[in-house]
Amino acid sequence: METVKLQLKEQSYTLKETLRALKTNIQFCGDDKKVILFTSAIPNEGKSTVVMDLARSLTDSKKSVLVIDADIRKSVLIGRMRAKVINGREIYGLSHLLSGQKKMSDIVYATEKTGLFMVFAGPTVPNPTEMLEKRYFKELIEFAREQFDYVLIDCPPMGAAIDAAVIAKHCDGSIIVASQGAVSSRAIVNVKKQLENAGIPILGAVLNKVRMKKNSYYGHYYGHYYGQYYGAYGKEDKKEQ
Repeated sequence: METVKLQLKEQSYTLKETLRALKTNIQFCGDDKKVILFTSAIPNEGKSTVVMDLARSLTDSKKSVLVIDADIRKSVLIGRMRAKVINGREIYGLSHLLSGQKKMSDIVYATEKTGLFMVFAGPTVPNPTEMLEKRYFKELIEFAREQFDYVLIDCPPMGAAIDAAVIAKHCDGSIIVASQGAVSSRAIVNVKKQLENAGIPILGAVLNKVRMKKNSYYGHYYGHYYGQYYGAYGKEDKKEQ
């Protein structure tokens, strides 16, 4: 297994505490919730940021985590992470596997962060939904279940594509990421309905890009429960990607 270098930003103490609460709530959902899908209503709500930060937090607890970037329509994660293979080779991704060009062993990468492993999206394909329905994706998830403590899947927004609904049948639970002030409650309810129709449990939601007053009673973090949990990121702690 080859190793990639990732450019990971330093996490503030407040962000780490928020992630610890999110991680704890996920763990209390049960040890049968290993493969978790992340989606949103619209683009730019922060799914990738939440997924990567949560993955890092889980590895700090000595868990092994595989992050799968399943946005083979328009992924930008590899660029944001400035990922590079240590030996300088091309990085292969999910679309290489789904199109039959590469084997599973070619697309799973270790990282310099102990316990964190990655599957990048790969090149954009013209028929992503059809590709995700092939046996290769199912086999990848079955392999990941056996090899890792958690599998976090970063999916396209459900308001823009049905890919998340296709992926959902292979997952144990889902988390909705919503950006404060950017999306309507109706849009979030629609995402919730689509996930329910796909037959996947909704573990909860994460509220992102939260504007918080430093002198407020709750300080930098405030959350109230929605489903199993409802977390919040403060803008001063994390610049959204």
